[in-house]
Amino acid sequence: MMSGNYTSIDNQKVSGSVPAVPDPGHVAVKFSDSHLQTFPPSDAKGKISGGSGPPRDADDTFSKSALGPDDSQPSGWFSMFSVASYKPYFDVDTSDVLERIKDSLFPFRGSFNEKTSSNPDLYGPFWICTTLIFVAASIGTFVTYVAHKLKKEQWNYDINLVTWSAGLFYGYVTVVPLGLYIILKYFSAPSGLVQLLCLYGYSLFVFIPALCLSIVPLDIFRWVVAGVAGFMSATFVALNLRAHIKSAGERWFLIVAAIFLLQLALAVVLKIYLFTVEV
Repeated sequence: MMSGNYTSIDNQKVSGSVPAVPDPGHVAVKFSDSHLQTFPPSDAKGKISGGSGPPRDADDTFSKSALGPDDSQPSGWFSMFSVASYKPYFDVDTSDVLERIKDSLFPFRGSFNEKTSSNPDLYGPFWICTTLIFVAASIGTFVTYVAHKLKKEQWNYDINLVTWSAGLFYGYVTVVPLGLYIILKYFSAPSGLVQLLCLYGYSLFVFIPALCLSIVPLDIFRWVVAGVAGFMSATFVALNLRAHIKSAGERWFLIVAAIFLLQLALAVVLKIYLFTVEV
């Protein structure tokens, strides 16, 4: 049947055509419960947020340590033999070292421990002790050389001056803080070992200019220099440890007094063996 320009095909079978599908009406579709995993999992924890994280089979390249499998750091007592474990104690700037040296020259402030409590270093103490050894050996050698030349006598270099100075300074700055660390721990007033090493290391800086002044050939002047240097060094250590050692109980005064006298004893030893040059 034609209606204008449109053609209408009645509901009849036409050769080569697909029969019309009757309308079945509305069909209800029911979805069964799925066991699909929600992403990200609700119980997973990652570095970006506390409630989500990557799937378990994700690439964990960025969550691994920068060290390789062969570079894993040892744990326990074996860590003390690892160079990497000492790296944080040498991570200081020149300005930090100079500021701490300046504090050691003003011993009555007593604020050195507070300033270095969060970042004690071993860089400054190591080079202070090394410089003391070099200065002691150099000045002792120079003075004896000049004295022998003035008397027109044969001069021989004494290597024992270097070894003796190294044993004295390195030994003192290691053994004394370690002993004090054990004592404070016994009295339930523990202090960090690195903190004590740092404090005692910087306390020796004042002996560097004192050794340089020992070239003056006056024994009374050398005694004055050694006494002043020893008093400044002892006061610096004692005042910085006093506030901490007070928690050790009634005997805190005896501990501080022993620390003060031991530092003065070091000055006397330096005067006798290093500040006195005999030909």
